[in-house]
Amino acid sequence: MEKRYVTDMTQGNEIALLIKFTIPMLLGNLFQQFYNLADTIIVGQFGGEYGLASIGAVGSVNFLFFSLCMGMGAGVGIMISQNFGAGKDEYVKKIVGNSIYITLVAGILMSVVSVFFARPILTIMDTPEECMADALLYMRIVCGATFLVAAYNMISSILRALGDSKTPLIFLVVACFVNVVLDLVTVVGLHMGVAGAAIATVFSQTIAMIGSIAVGVKKNPYLQLNPSHKELNTDIIDKAVRLGIPLALQNALIAFSCVALQRVVNSFGSNVMAAYTATGRIEQLVQQPFGSLGTAVSTFAGQNAGAKKLDRVKSGCIKSVFLVAAFSILMIIVMFAFGENIIRFFTPNAEAIRIGARGLRITSLFYFTLGLIYVFRGMLNGVGDAAFALINGLIEVVGRIGFAAILMAIPGVGLWGCWYTNGLTWAITGLGCVLRYLKGKWRTKVFA
Repeated sequence: MEKRYVTDMTQGNEIALLIKFTIPMLLGNLFQQFYNLADTIIVGQFGGEYGLASIGAVGSVNFLFFSLCMGMGAGVGIMISQNFGAGKDEYVKKIVGNSIYITLVAGILMSVVSVFFARPILTIMDTPEECMADALLYMRIVCGATFLVAAYNMISSILRALGDSKTPLIFLVVACFVNVVLDLVTVVGLHMGVAGAAIATVFSQTIAMIGSIAVGVKKNPYLQLNPSHKELNTDIIDKAVRLGIPLALQNALIAFSCVALQRVVNSFGSNVMAAYTATGRIEQLVQQPFGSLGTAVSTFAGQNAGAKKLDRVKSGCIKSVFLVAAFSILMIIVMFAFGENIIRFFTPNAEAIRIGARGLRITSLFYFTLGLIYVFRGMLNGVGDAAFALINGLIEVVGRIGFAAILMAIPGVGLWGCWYTNGLTWAITGLGCVLRYLKGKWRTKVFA
């Protein structure tokens, strides 16, 4: 066994393990977001008057269709981390073998459905007519390749559950540079607009997926399977579905709430849409340290829960909160000092820059509660508290729809309610995660 491809997180300094695991994953996630940034900046500058707004109109819908695949991958990852922590090596290999069937079904289903229902969904979202053609084209290309996203997400979840956060990073770096080059060729050179950006993103995702699978199979002993490991196991499928479906529904509900809010944003016109798209891309970057730490906490919690070291789970979770607090304070300073300059990277539109900069300042005040969501959600998911995942998603739906309706009805709030809605939703969702943790029922949820 090559030690660098597997990490046992059931012993050693908690915060050191979490940081060591988080850093490669954070770099990988930042490069993954660079895909979106490359699309946004290049399309915003060279993709036509409505290119940026069109991509923004599709972002939440993309996440909606990716959510089932993400949930299934997370469910498999939780099972693997817990059983790895419990020392059940052969069972871990059987989980890996059965993940192939889960990936095929989830990925192909979402690809077909997203392409078929693209126009009705964008119509329901009140996508402006001037943006419809580009938004429809971008959605059908990117969402049509959901099965590739499913495969990459699954292999990444498996590797990370085993403590390998470096392999996905390597291929995301390679794919990132390919994506940028293809963006420049297709959008700037060939004038393909949003279609060129979509093709570049899909091609890059394919490279990351193929590379991760190839290296994982060659180097990681838990991915070196014999025919018995690939036999259909209904017990494994059942457990993966019981864990994955609530996580998928959580993601779907969050995506649905974002789609609902995007519909409100669209009602303010293309300037606000462009500003909201730009702030959304920036917030995706801000969320990467939180998301990477949350995934590290999930793997850490899963392995230690499988090893029955629940006090260690608690200690790692609490220490992670201090990391969240430090980063949140730093980001507030950055957004207040450099908001206009940051938005200017995405669009030359002066009105969109003004709106976006103020939007960033509003949401930055809520970053700490956003970080709490990732840490405590990661811990609860890691120990297998699947029921709360669905509750968590419902809180976000109620928050985004409820706050949007209330704030839009208050005189003087207007378009700024779009950004306040996100911040307040993070606040109540983070509180819900903390309360679930304090209640302590997570101690009985281990699947291993």
